[in-house]
This record gives sequence, C-alpha cells and structure tokens, in this order.
Amino acid sequence: MKIEIWSDVMCPFCYIGKRHFETALEKLPFKNEVEVEWKSFQLDPTLSTSETKNTVSYLMDRKGFSENQSAQMVNQVSKMGKMTGLDFNFDQALVTNTFPAHKLLQLSKKYHQSSEIGEALFKAHFVHGENVADTEFLISLADEWGIDADKARQALTSDQFDHEVIQDISEAQHNGIRSVPFFILNGKYAVSGAQPVEIFENALQQAYEETVSSLKDFSDDGNACDADGCTN
Repeated sequence: MKIEIWSDVMCPFCYIGKRHFETALEKLPFKNEVEVEWKSFQLDPTLSTSETKNTVSYLMDRKGFSENQSAQMVNQVSKMGKMTGLDFNFDQALVTNTFPAHKLLQLSKKYHQSSEIGEALFKAHFVHGENVADTEFLISLADEWGIDADKARQALTSDQFDHEVIQDISEAQHNGIRSVPFFILNGKYAVSGAQPVEIFENALQQAYEETVSSLKDFSDDGNACDADGCTN
C-alpha cells in the first residue's frame, strides 16, 4: 500500500501531522507493507532564499494580522505541538523560501531517507532556528545522515532536482490540493490536515483492508499459474 504526503518544511501542522501519522502507522500490524512517499509543496514560493523573517513579522506582513493576533496564533500552535510531544520555538524559527530544503528532500529519496531528513528539517526550522534555505547548512545536515556532501552540494547548487520539486507541486495543483499536510492513501483516499492519531489509524486500516480485498478478488478469478500449472 502506498501513501503520498504533501508537506512543507515551514508548516507547523505538517510537523504535527507527520508525528500523528507515524504514531498511527506504528500501531498497525501491516506497517512494513506500507510505502511512504514525501512530496514537495511550498506554502509561499514568493519568499526569497536570501532573506529570513521571524514568524510573527511574517504573519503580520503576509496575512495582515495584528501583532497580537499573530502572537496568539503562534501560542496556540505551540500548545498543539506540546500535546504531540513537539517543542516549537517560534521565537527562533526563520521563515524563508523552502525550495532548497525540498531539493535536499528529493535527493534523500535516493538514499531512502526522506522521512528522516524531513524530520531533521522540521526540527532544524522549528526547534533550532536554522536557515533551511542555506546551502552550507543543508549540506552539513545531509552529511550528518550519511549523504555524500559532494553529491548534496551538486544537488543544491544546480537544477538537478528542480524538476522533481516542481512536478510534485504541479501534481498537488492537479489534485486540487491547496493546503498541507495532505495525505493520499493508495491513490484513493484523502486525509487533509494534522488529524488525530485515531483518524489516521482508521483511514490506514480501511485503505489496507480494501487493498487486500481487491487482491483477493483478483486471485479468485483464476487465469493464473503456479508450480502445479495454470487455471482459468
């Protein structure tokens, strides 16, 4: 069973949703039969990769919120994070263009480490206040996870993975995805937002049961071969 997940590094609900989804998946007996693919999405592609803003200032500029409204929103999200075991540090978080971070995520797929790198990027942004658009930081992060530094530098300083990032974003638009996190289960079921663990667990269970049932239906149709011969 395949799960596709669109998210952005600077989306706090994506971090919460990732934790809820992974907690739900870990509870299920078929967890090792699930393939997870992380997809790129940008909440604000107009941001510059050479500049950073703090979260409250960004919400005031981008959303038109007052300083008090922005601070209240940040506090509310921080409380949600704590309930999930995440410590958001919005005072340190640097809002910037996340395209470079998504290029690293695309590279990490080659090493089967997209979930781990995604987690590291979330933590870098929301907890440690790192600049996730900074090439040197991203190279050092890749190196920490055993990804060759030279290959990371090549990926981040060229257009090597631009197409993959853009393709994911285009696919999201084609599927009508306007907000993240967004989960598509087996190309059939959609789960939007940082839903509770129970919602993810139920959705995964239903998608898996339908997948198994579908396979059983096909196997009952005959027209197959095994070591004893063929039937139709």
